[in-house]
Amino acid sequence: IQVTPSGFNKGGLIVDMRGLKAFLPLSQLSGEHYPKVPDGDKTKIIQELQKLAQETFSVKIIDVNPKTDKLILSERAATEESVKELARQYEVGQRVEGIISGVASFGAFFRFTDNPKLEGLIHISELAHRLIENPKEIVKIDDPVTAKIIEIKDGKVYLSLKALQVDPWEEAKERFTSGEEVRGKVYAFHPFGALIDLGGLQGQIHVAEFGGVDEMKEALKQVETYDFIISDVQPEEKRISLKLKKQEVQ
Repeated sequence: IQVTPSGFNKGGLIVDMRGLKAFLPLSQLSGEHYPKVPDGDKTKIIQELQKLAQETFSVKIIDVNPKTDKLILSERAATEESVKELARQYEVGQRVEGIISGVASFGAFFRFTDNPKLEGLIHISELAHRLIENPKEIVKIDDPVTAKIIEIKDGKVYLSLKALQVDPWEEAKERFTSGEEVRGKVYAFHPFGALIDLGGLQGQIHVAEFGGVDEMKEALKQVETYDFIISDVQPEEKRISLKLKKQEVQ
């Protein structure tokens, strides 16, 4: 059925339907209308829901319980079959054009240029050959991109940007050797150590080199550049192990 919400709350949209109150939960919105806000900011989600309060939705009733005055609607269920039909037009391995329609902490949403009703997901691990902390480092909303379909499952399409890029790790053995001195910028800290930007590739320096996380953050500052010694290069595991070069005492 077609409905127009009369209000909203933090959980979704409220609908007046034939004299009854119905609810369209946030989780039951289609990919087209689901609020794609950075880091799940609740204030921004509510702002996006407010914008949807006067739109018309095609929904399906998915739960009715007169005893608890429950009437639950789903836009996702109403559009699921048409989306599955659209997804059948594509195949794994296909190269496709689209735009970035949303960015979240776990990846980016990809809207197909030739089928705007169909949206896929590029997981954060498929955006680049290096580890990244935030997808916004690679893409932003409305960016035109070319991606490769890596999986189609239950009407959902998963894509990759890095699958169409040259893998820099293939030349890691030629670029870096054990014992070599390199300069690198501190990219991020993790409990296991620090990631170091070596210009297209990332190296890792283990926390044990410093004795602990606090000591590591004392010795290294984020975005600062330091001299390191390569202790091991393992392209097959996408790993370059580093040690901090000891400063000579004057």
